[in-house]
Amino acid sequence: MSATPLYVQLADMVARKIKSGELAPDRPIPSENHLADEYGVARLTARRAAQELRERGLIVTVRGKGSFVVKQPPAESLGIQPTT
Repeated sequence: MSATPLYVQLADMVARKIKSGELAPDRPIPSENHLADEYGVARLTARRAAQELRERGLIVTVRGKGSFVVKQPPAESLGIQPTT
């Protein structure tokens, strides 16, 4: 079992998609419900992952519209947390 919390692992997966360009700047990321369904986690876990991505400066959330990849994420925020 990993010592890294599940929400951090999910945030890292989304961060990898941002870094690879699969999730492009100014484009929406999947909703919390979609992330929860896609990765088989609770919606609360998806919500915490989105909060983690906001804290890293990778996404912004617009109330009523969703969360979007920022145009230019801070270089250090694209670093992925190591999993053990």
